Amino acid sequence: MIELGYSLSKRFPDPPQTDYRTADVRTLRHDLFSGDVYVADEEAELSTTWGWVPVLDFAWALCDIVEELDQDPAGSRSARVQSAELDFTETADRLRFARRFGWVEIRADWVEDERLTVRHEDLRREARDFLHDLIEDLNDMHEGLAANPALWLLATRFPRV
Repeated sequence: MIELGYSLSKRFPDPPQTDYRTADVRTLRHDLFSGDVYVADEEAELSTTWGWVPVLDFAWALCDIVEELDQDPAGSRSARVQSAELDFTETADRLRFARRFGWVEIRADWVEDERLTVRHEDLRREARDFLHDLIEDLNDMHEGLAANPALWLLATRFPRV
């Protein structure tokens, strides 16, 4: 079982003049909702402690990566390793994903000797749940965000499984 989570930073608040209703995709992904994220299972945790990770961008990119790892027509029967990386813009560190058969290994450059191994279908379900839960939380915290068409498109692109 995999668990995804986040915390928003008090050190890097969103600009007070932000109109969440009309914020464009770049602003939503890179300029707002800074904090930290974690990916964990029963045995290990990969978490950031920087405070500036764009949390919505992380959730969005993770959903993209899960789909990228599913490009082989053989799916979970494929022995060929499919790889993807999630890079963090302000550092050279990356979260690395490698899928073989139905399993995905996740490791972080900034944590030595910690790896998570999860079923691809569990990662897809949890990534999408995380994205939708995050969107709901952010909508509750920020007036007008629920009316932003970019978030509607994002939510429909990656529906809950």
